[in-house]
Amino acid sequence: MARELPIGTLLDSADPTPARIVAPRLNRHTFWCGQSGSGKTYALGVLLEQVLLHTRLPLIVLDPNSDFVRLGDLREDAPEEDAAALAERDIRVFRRDDEKHPLHVRLLGMPLISRAAILGIDPMHDAEIYNAMLHIEPEAQSIGQGQLLPYLRGAERDVLRRFAVRLENLGVAEWSLWAWGGRSVTDDIDEEPDATVVDLGSFDTHAEFRAAALGVLDHLWENRVSRRPRLIVIDEAHNLCSPDPVDAVHALLTERIVQIAAEGRKFGLWLLLSTQRPSKVHPNALSQCDNLALMRMNSARDLEELANVFGFAPESLLARSPEFGQGQALFAGGFVPTPAVVQLASRLTHEGGIDVPVPLR
Repeated sequence: MARELPIGTLLDSADPTPARIVAPRLNRHTFWCGQSGSGKTYALGVLLEQVLLHTRLPLIVLDPNSDFVRLGDLREDAPEEDAAALAERDIRVFRRDDEKHPLHVRLLGMPLISRAAILGIDPMHDAEIYNAMLHIEPEAQSIGQGQLLPYLRGAERDVLRRFAVRLENLGVAEWSLWAWGGRSVTDDIDEEPDATVVDLGSFDTHAEFRAAALGVLDHLWENRVSRRPRLIVIDEAHNLCSPDPVDAVHALLTERIVQIAAEGRKFGLWLLLSTQRPSKVHPNALSQCDNLALMRMNSARDLEELANVFGFAPESLLARSPEFGQGQALFAGGFVPTPAVVQLASRLTHEGGIDVPVPLR
């Protein structure tokens, strides 16, 4: 019998009836959508907690707003049995400059095209520097933390010294993100903990957190032939998978996510893309999703787009979306027995990114 994950109660049932997600059908990509204030992130946490409780499916959470950094931090009112089970799960949270789990990736472990984009090097316009990158790779493997610029400045070849000037101007070589000879977050991902939360929000710049996300996604794709199942949760997915990328790294991230959406399922790489509006996510990723969770959505244009993409979602239920209260959602697709409107259950763990309250006198 398929394992089902309890996520709340059915709104249209005369008697309280549990609503459940069919866990084996998380092997299809999922789109999770709702406008600001609908409870989208809180509700997503409900699902992730149930995945941790009832499956052995490793979670990899790319977290731009630090909303899931407390995924292992249990609420005082959590049921005792669930709390005991969650307390046993291996949940690792990686953030910049964290003493226990610093968020590092290996620059030299990334594909050359990704490294070049991060370093601002175009293979055509910067052909000489790009070629120099190819030739210093064997030596660069031994460069330690903070030693790349001195290494390049002391080189005999003028092109390497010019490379150093470029890196110094960009500040990329000094990012705390780089593992150099140390441990990378991808080493932990390969150990398959129950959840790996990558706190992209701990970085000060979009450039650094996009480079961190690219390092993780490149690693997963490069090792796809291992066919190890993983649920890749991308919160605020428009930050990483936009139809209008703002720079070369953003474009590579979008291409990688679209590639995983198109080809990753057979390798056990399953996406859960969460965002406020469907139009903010690249259409080639959106169209590959077979599961839909829709919370409150007031925009008629967005609801029309969702109806066109997700033909399995009844239009009568989509039309109710503007009336949903906080924590209410339409679930449709293969991961539910039938399309239904659900009131999500309470969280077992604390939400990281709660609203800032209005100060009162």
